[in-house]
Amino acid sequence: MKEYKADAIKNVVLLGHLGSGKTSLAESLAFISGAIDKKGSVEKKNTISDFSPEEQAKLSSLSSSLIPLEFKDIKINVLDAPGADEMIGDIKHVLSVACAAILVVDASSGVQVGTEKMWLEIKKQNLPAFIFINKMDKENIKYEELLNEIKTKLGKEVVPFALPLGKSEQFNGFADIVELKARIYDGKTCEDGEIYPDKMERVKSLRQDLVETVAGADEELLDKYFEGEELTMDEIHKGLHLSVLSGEAVPVIVGSATKDIGALTLLHMIKRYFPTVSELDPVKGTDNGEEIIRHYSDEEPFSAFVFKTMIDPFIGTISLMQIKSGTLKKDQDIFVSSTNNVERATQVFTLLGKNQVPLDLAHAGDICAFAKVNGVATGTTLSDKKNQVVYPKVETPTPTMYIAIQPENKKDEDKLSTALAKLQLEDNTLEVRRNKETSQLLIGGQGIIHLGYIIDKMKHTYKVALIKEDQRIVYRETIKQTAKAEGRYIKQSGGSGYYGVVVIRFEPFPEGDYEFSEEVFGGAVPRGYFPAVDKGLQEALEHGVLAGFPVIGIKAVLVDGKYHPVDSNELAFKMAASIAFKEACKTAKPTILEPIYKVEITTKDEYLGDVLGDINKRRGRVLGMEPATQGYQKVVAEVPEQEITKYTIDLKAMTQGSGTFSREFVRYDEVPGNLISKIIEEHKRFVEEQKK
Repeated sequence: MKEYKADAIKNVVLLGHLGSGKTSLAESLAFISGAIDKKGSVEKKNTISDFSPEEQAKLSSLSSSLIPLEFKDIKINVLDAPGADEMIGDIKHVLSVACAAILVVDASSGVQVGTEKMWLEIKKQNLPAFIFINKMDKENIKYEELLNEIKTKLGKEVVPFALPLGKSEQFNGFADIVELKARIYDGKTCEDGEIYPDKMERVKSLRQDLVETVAGADEELLDKYFEGEELTMDEIHKGLHLSVLSGEAVPVIVGSATKDIGALTLLHMIKRYFPTVSELDPVKGTDNGEEIIRHYSDEEPFSAFVFKTMIDPFIGTISLMQIKSGTLKKDQDIFVSSTNNVERATQVFTLLGKNQVPLDLAHAGDICAFAKVNGVATGTTLSDKKNQVVYPKVETPTPTMYIAIQPENKKDEDKLSTALAKLQLEDNTLEVRRNKETSQLLIGGQGIIHLGYIIDKMKHTYKVALIKEDQRIVYRETIKQTAKAEGRYIKQSGGSGYYGVVVIRFEPFPEGDYEFSEEVFGGAVPRGYFPAVDKGLQEALEHGVLAGFPVIGIKAVLVDGKYHPVDSNELAFKMAASIAFKEACKTAKPTILEPIYKVEITTKDEYLGDVLGDINKRRGRVLGMEPATQGYQKVVAEVPEQEITKYTIDLKAMTQGSGTFSREFVRYDEVPGNLISKIIEEHKRFVEEQKK
């Protein structure tokens, strides 16, 4: 592969709903451009993008992949993003290094939930975009209705560049609205022809709309347009380039990726209308709190941002990065921001799917990779030791769902730990933690597809079969009213014994977990034993009297007691304090508390009523509502964690896949009385099972 500088590099991400045909389009672009000699197919499980066993089993992209193409003196780094929105961490990282995006729409399904979600991500990044309507060779495609749906749901800036020619199996190309030519495809070739007379009236109407959009992109063009002058083809191309860059125009092209229809035109459009890296704004970072600005230029010091990490069972860690400034070559020393160490890149390459393509020199703006460099993970900034910079990390959502896992074979526990550590390197939205109270090993992610992918990868790549369990909720206990009790721990049998008596007042303490103080007069309990009383109480509060859950929200005040000059000691007062707590609970009205989470739910307007009703069924409390993006509402509520362990699945079912939510722990609240006995019984069974 030749070397390309920033003014000849375009990084383009393919996005769309699951199954819309992104991977097939990537395959077609690679074939037409000559990057591959033979096309694969998703069904045959031999595409360059979907190379993992998990993707081949599901027949869909679950992880992003890189496909560098060379076309007409430019390099196009195609990034095939996952179609499942639960892989949002990967999607956001790929978007962060893209110059532009192509949104793939399935003509037979129209604008789906995933289409809208991916479009929203494109808009958040302010990326220039095309829309590729795929599968135009399917039965019963109504193009005009589809076009209206796209304009209605995705925005008025959508501009048709093509009118399809032929229907179903006879679909073989389109009328090019820009150049007023018929593009007739036959396999890898595309021939120009005359537009059918019966299509010309509609083509001219669409072209008039297109020219109006073009004219608005440039004052000179606008003046010429209003003066009634015809715009030249060069002027139209110039205006379209400016309109696409500004987001005022989103060209729509049609085709069939499996038949390569539209792929060559799409490559020409990428070259003509999408920006090169050199046209992008400079990137901002920091060095010791000071803002640093870098340009996509070979002349500036080296810096790069790692947007993806892959673990190859044979090669080890592969880090994919975009070079933000400077250049990178084999055996170059680099400064790793996450470790403050200098490491050496012993090799530099790009990836064509999973295959390495060596690079002698990678230039600013390009996407490249290296392997086995210590301390590098997704989100790491690399730079020159003498010219350091750190770029902001990509914001990714926190987990919305947890499941508990354990290896089927106890001997695999070490393998499991190693595998999880590697998976977290690859996916920084994956959370792994051990709950000390339930002894469960929890993995947290964005939903059942995300976590299922992790579990499948554990089995196929790391050879660890897992047992899955539901997450257990961590409850607490507290008291509802003030109570005073005496605790006596006296054992005197002639020799050195134990003597400790305390009287303690226990009060509800909603302001915090625990507070200890004393109001002892006259030395009833010597001051030196106060810490022992405090420690005894803290140990007692680790296990409440109802179900053995930790106790919170208690203020303990030592008010009186007795001691013995010989037999009193710290252990006696620790035990006495514990006894006092248990005695006080007999009249302090102990109860169970459950974790409450604040949830922010985004849903389409049409599902708002269902979402609100469902929150009520889950014992939730709505705090407020406000409009989100067009056609969506944001609902803020508080809901017990017990009610939302699988909410991401239920919300998608309730909203036809359009709803999303985030969650954040806020506090513990009292469990309704009718649920307490059930919680106690379940916990008793759990404790008994743990003893087996």
